[in-house]
Amino acid sequence: MAFDVDFARSQFPALADGFAYFDNAGGSLVLKTVADRIHDYLLTTSVQTGASYVHSQRASARLAEARARIALFMGAKRPEEIVFGPSTTALVQYLARAMAYQFQPGDEVIVTRFDHESNIGAWLGLEALGVVIKFWEIDKNSFEIDLGALERLLSPRTRLVAVTHVSNILGIIHPIAEIARLVHAHGAKIVVDGVAYAPHRAIDVTALDVDYYVFSFYKTYGPHFAALYGRYDDLLALDSLYHYFYGRDKVPGKLEPGNPCYELAWGAAGIVDYFDALGGHGGDHAAIERAFAGVAGHEAGLGERLLAYLRDRNDIRIIGRRDSDPQKRVPTIAFKAVGRDSAGIVTEMDKESIGIRHGDFHSRRLIETLDLAADHGVVRVSMVHYNTVEEVDRLIGHLDRALA
Repeated sequence: MAFDVDFARSQFPALADGFAYFDNAGGSLVLKTVADRIHDYLLTTSVQTGASYVHSQRASARLAEARARIALFMGAKRPEEIVFGPSTTALVQYLARAMAYQFQPGDEVIVTRFDHESNIGAWLGLEALGVVIKFWEIDKNSFEIDLGALERLLSPRTRLVAVTHVSNILGIIHPIAEIARLVHAHGAKIVVDGVAYAPHRAIDVTALDVDYYVFSFYKTYGPHFAALYGRYDDLLALDSLYHYFYGRDKVPGKLEPGNPCYELAWGAAGIVDYFDALGGHGGDHAAIERAFAGVAGHEAGLGERLLAYLRDRNDIRIIGRRDSDPQKRVPTIAFKAVGRDSAGIVTEMDKESIGIRHGDFHSRRLIETLDLAADHGVVRVSMVHYNTVEEVDRLIGHLDRALA
């Protein structure tokens, strides 16, 4: 399907102000349908679920519908496999806490130095239980991961591997299905941070064959809210995080202490409706896949436009892949300018109503591993499907003057 960028932009009212939003990996703009659904829920359905009166029944039905829509979005087999929570960071912390009893002293967990901290720090806490933490490293020159290195880390004591689908700095898409096969062959489980992947490509947890997958809606065109997928049997085996009368069989409620934010869940379901519309209103996961195929093609053009400019400069080091192959990267592009302070470059763009960012983006271990922390880290330009070639050209023109 041809991608209709004009239709896409019409669904995001914030774009009307003329500002060029290139900080999308930090938090995307919000769909009007999402905001409308939240508004409607708060004004018509803001009651507790589970009662017999009509308004409560409607609230319960809306929460169930929202869960089913997000299950469809993620390719899950059943709605109960979706756990709602305030953020990816919080949900990974919840998961680590609910899983802790499954570990014994000497068991091993593999984390990386190329992830956002949300899928690293939570697992480091298991060291207090005697769990051995191993770090999977990245090649400092190619920025690529080595599955052979992971296989050498895996052992009969490995219980879990935590990895990101896409780095929020490098923009590189990791081969999660292949990683999952390797992890499962060694009898371990895999938990995937999909935050930097979800805005750009269709998630299919069944096809990926992962055990757990988590992402945030506020980086995927929705509210500050998040979802964690877990295989139903795995969720059943986890400890309850809720009141004592929420037993292990109460899935997913036992993992949503205090209950999820109903209005944000209902609002987030609007994201699914939007991508269904982009994919031709099929009402199934295939429509979502069609939508994201169009997104991938459009984004590859945006990414190549900027990467071509950066590649032509001998004073710029691109941090990540130098090509825009949509099978291998998303248009989250980081760079370092020789002899320049990253914060200064960003400030110059601020003056031109162009939003980019500098720093380590909570992937501090990666930035430190790559020796990029000096001069306020890297500059990051993170594009999504509602950005245009004209906006990229505007950015390039102002970067050219700032770097002169």
